[in-house]
Amino acid sequence: QVQLVESGGGLVQPGGSLRLSCAVSGRPVSTLAVAWFRQAPGKEREFAAGLKRGMGTTYSANSVKGRFTVSRDNGQNTVYLQMNSLNPEDSGVYHCAAASGSPIVSSLSVTSTYDWWGQGTQVTVSS
Repeated sequence: QVQLVESGGGLVQPGGSLRLSCAVSGRPVSTLAVAWFRQAPGKEREFAAGLKRGMGTTYSANSVKGRFTVSRDNGQNTVYLQMNSLNPEDSGVYHCAAASGSPIVSSLSVTSTYDWWGQGTQVTVSS
């Protein structure tokens, strides 16, 4: 059984940065496809960024490209989301999710692709 625990959320001013962590237990993180999704109040959960198992090729949504970077530390069994140049539209609950297979690129942004989910961490961007 895989467990995911997110941390690192908080309140940040527009233009600021945060780094989220997703601690993975139960399997080596390199054997999982892991993604970050976010959900604002009243909106659907949306894909932000993720990486594939194995080599860890990364992918990100157009809305965060150039600002968010997803990375993996195999030794710590943790996936990170570095978020820069934050704006109020980035506010929401950020969840990490993991899949045991090798999703094709077009399915990486689909919530049903993932087998396990964390509880989420709140990110609020406000002055």
